[in-house]
Amino acid sequence: MKKIINVYEAKTHFSKLLDRVMGGEEILIGKAGVPVARLVPVEGTLAQRTPGSAKGKIDISPDFDEPLPDEVQEA
Repeated sequence: MKKIINVYEAKTHFSKLLDRVMGGEEILIGKAGVPVARLVPVEGTLAQRTPGSAKGKIDISPDFDEPLPDEVQEA
């Protein structure tokens, strides 16, 4: 069974935990001894973002930032 790291310890030693995860280790984080989260290495590579890739695919109304109608604001 893996050791559960409590939230306080995880906050205090987060950088060290990330170093361990980068080394391939899986870390369980728990609250009151009950596991609630896992820190695991990211598998594969993250997709590279391309600025402007949605150009021409999104239509924003010219009045999108106008105040809402009074009846909506009153609700």
